[in-house]
Amino acid sequence: KGAFVLTLVGLISRVIGFFFRIFLSRSFGTEGIGIYHLIFPAYALCISLSAAGIETALSRLTARYASLGRPDLSRASFQTALFLSTVLSLLCMVCIQIFAQDIAVFLLNDSRCEPLLKVMSYALPFASVHSCICGYSLGLKQTKIPGISQLVEQCARVLGVYLLYTAAMKETGSAGIILAVCGLVLGEIAGAFYSIFAVRRILYTKSTLSRRTISLYLECLRDILKHAVPVTANRISLNLLQSVEVVSIPRSLMLYGFTRSSALSHYGILNGIAMPCILFPSAITNSISMMMLPTVAEIQAASQNRTLRQLIRKVSGSCLVLGFLCTLGFLVFADFLGAAVFHSPEAASYIRVLAFICPFLYTNSTYISILNGLGHTNMAFLINFTGLCIRIAGVFLLIPQTGMSGYLTGLLASQIFVFAAAVRVLVRTV
Repeated sequence: KGAFVLTLVGLISRVIGFFFRIFLSRSFGTEGIGIYHLIFPAYALCISLSAAGIETALSRLTARYASLGRPDLSRASFQTALFLSTVLSLLCMVCIQIFAQDIAVFLLNDSRCEPLLKVMSYALPFASVHSCICGYSLGLKQTKIPGISQLVEQCARVLGVYLLYTAAMKETGSAGIILAVCGLVLGEIAGAFYSIFAVRRILYTKSTLSRRTISLYLECLRDILKHAVPVTANRISLNLLQSVEVVSIPRSLMLYGFTRSSALSHYGILNGIAMPCILFPSAITNSISMMMLPTVAEIQAASQNRTLRQLIRKVSGSCLVLGFLCTLGFLVFADFLGAAVFHSPEAASYIRVLAFICPFLYTNSTYISILNGLGHTNMAFLINFTGLCIRIAGVFLLIPQTGMSGYLTGLLASQIFVFAAAVRVLVRTV
């Protein structure tokens, strides 16, 4: 039921996002989209440091405490995680503001990213608040808050960019891609404020400051750090590798023979048009994977191994069937999506190749969530780490020789590896 709610909201958000991508590609061009996507490794790294690991830990701990009948620990864990995540996000925001120029010039190799990074940093505190509230709600299997907040965030983001773009065109006759970053910030602000309103009773619960209360919060802090630090370290390592991958794709395309502008355009087509199309059906599997972590943690706490095996079989079969159907669909409609919808023949060829990763891509997110739910965070990290290394090898070894098709080959190989490795671990474990 929880997955159904998240899927419904996710599909609505993806539909809005689909038309938003068309608007971005036609308003700012593929090079602008390429520059826009260059800043996301820095954004993802800050989110990993300040929120992602804490959200995963909070979701798992909340599910466990709920199954043990300890709502006081669940509430205290949420308040502790929210405070910790907010402080870390503010530190990340200050660092981005100070070092934006160095990050843009020396790491991203494009000075045009500097103002985008500075604007993006304002989204971090709101993203942390939003993330913690969603993690707590999912731990309780309450999908209303994460679902509606996702929809609020997407609507505010799209509407914000559209209004800013309209105003800029009316005033100056031109608009820059920085408006898309402003939309990102507006979306996170809207999502955070809705989430805060939804859990206001928990946030403002009065409690006397006693030795027992302090001891309770310290116990929660220890539990959160115990679970969050390994996940955060793993996420940061993966994000650093992803940053290397993102920055290196335009460079490798230039070695293949593209100009800087052409390389950014092809990168924008890949990440701004083709990949969002492929990821569109993953609204279903992402919803399942979000619910699997607390569900698996709860089943494991109850030692119901047979139920766990049945659940994993059903979820695996559903994700694989969806993946194969989507592969056929993208192969048939690739030309229509690329040429007719986005006015980009290159996007059609990318979609056609990327279609083959669908069965593995959709299933892998669920498998990794199951491994995290079982407490095998290090194994999940190792599998993802190796898969990323395969992709990066494709960037450095194949792109200079064969162009973007080399990266797509490496991407397919990495997804197959992650799928096979996750299946083997789950078979041996469960």
